[in-house]
Amino acid sequence: MGIFTIAIIVIFAYLVIINLVGFVAMGMDKSKAKKGAWRIPEATLFLFAFLGGGIGTTFGMNFFRHKTKHWYFKLGMPLIALVEYGLLIYLLLTFLR
Repeated sequence: MGIFTIAIIVIFAYLVIINLVGFVAMGMDKSKAKKGAWRIPEATLFLFAFLGGGIGTTFGMNFFRHKTKHWYFKLGMPLIALVEYGLLIYLLLTFLR
């Protein structure tokens, strides 16, 4: 197995984990909001998206119907995901040449 293959596997595993973390964080924050408990800061939710979890946080936002009334979440999360994964595809295609 070459270094490129190992790098792809590590990147894929990281993206799966960070997207799961983003999805779960949205669910936890929604649950805490219903209970009036301490909340996960919005900056933390955006941090998960910026770290590669844009799809997970976007899916979590829609699945749990959480933060959907905030324009910066409704527009920002999918935009972050598009930019991240567009960049990832670009890098992969560049290295595959």
